[in-house]
This record gives sequence, C-alpha cells and structure tokens, in this order.
Amino acid sequence: MTKIKICGLFRMKDIEYVNEAKPDYIGFVFANSKRQVTLHQAMEYRKYLNKEIEVVGVFVNEDIDYIVNLLENKAIDIVQLHGGESEEYVNKLKSKIFCPIIKAVQVKSTQDIIKSRHTVADYLLLDQGKGGTGKSFDWSLIPKLEKRFFLAGGVDKTNLNKALREVNPYAVDISSGVESNGEKDREKILKIVREIRNV
Repeated sequence: MTKIKICGLFRMKDIEYVNEAKPDYIGFVFANSKRQVTLHQAMEYRKYLNKEIEVVGVFVNEDIDYIVNLLENKAIDIVQLHGGESEEYVNKLKSKIFCPIIKAVQVKSTQDIIKSRHTVADYLLLDQGKGGTGKSFDWSLIPKLEKRFFLAGGVDKTNLNKALREVNPYAVDISSGVESNGEKDREKILKIVREIRNV
C-alpha cells in the first residue's frame, strides 16, 4: 500500500488534523519557507503527535550538526535533504546518524533521476523544483527504479488516482494539495488519506 506524507505542518491545528487522519509520515520544514518551524516548535508539536506517525525533517543545505541535534532531541525521525547536498555530504551525515535519509531530486529530465539513483540515501523524493511550489512535473520521465521513492510536487485530488496507478511510488508527499488559503485544511487531509487507503 502506498505510504502517505503530509508535509509542511506549522500549527498546532495541523497536528490535530493529522492525528485524526493518521498518515504514515508528516513533515516539518526547517528550511527558509512560509511553512518553516523552529526546533522549539517541532519539539512542542511532537509531544501531541500520534506516536505511530513518523516525523520527517526537511532541510536545504543545512549544517550537519544542526540536523544531528534535532535527532538527538527526538524532534524528528527521518531526514529529508531538499537542497544541493553532495554525495559526500550525505555520506558524512549518514556516518553521524542512524535514521533513514530521503534525498530530493529536482526532475527536469529522466537523466536527473538516473544520476541520483545510486545515492547512499535510503529513499529518493522526486519533485518539480525546490519544493512547496504546488506544481507537478512530467511523471512519464520517471524510469523504472529499484530504489523506493516519494512522489512530490503538485499531488492533489485531481491527479492522485493517476499517481497511484501509473507512477506507483513508495509514498506520495502532499503539502499544498491539502491546503486552503495557504493553511492545512482538515477536510482535504482526511479525504485524501482516506482515498489513498481505499485504493
């Protein structure tokens, strides 16, 4: 069954919504973004989050020690690298932590994905651009991959069925697709999680 990640939570209300919907993962964005959260916020929200939901921390070219600190404080469970982090960076991070790493790929061509598939990161995340744009890329560019991947970028109720049946990702990563006026929408979260579970 396809896993579900609801990304970009930044209010206590958002935690209440996902506790009700029960996706597999939620994402806290620590990079500069309208959805950015601090270490203090992440730790506070984490106290109220359903223990069965794993927390992904989203970073862009972040200092490795800061990421390690978040993990040691149990603010997050999984690391998502969404910048231009090199394989050397990923290796260095992997030597200091014991949790899965997701490496984002900005997909403009099939070659972008092929170049990234041998990364030491545990998962790929295929996205249209820098993240949070709400726009999708041409999914036909995705080659057959042995490495499990998250499908991100503009996944919403209009293309969800196609994503699940034709792309068949390990997980879908949804942020703006469950928002109204830039904030997470309870009904949209509940509906999209329910639809994915029913496929």
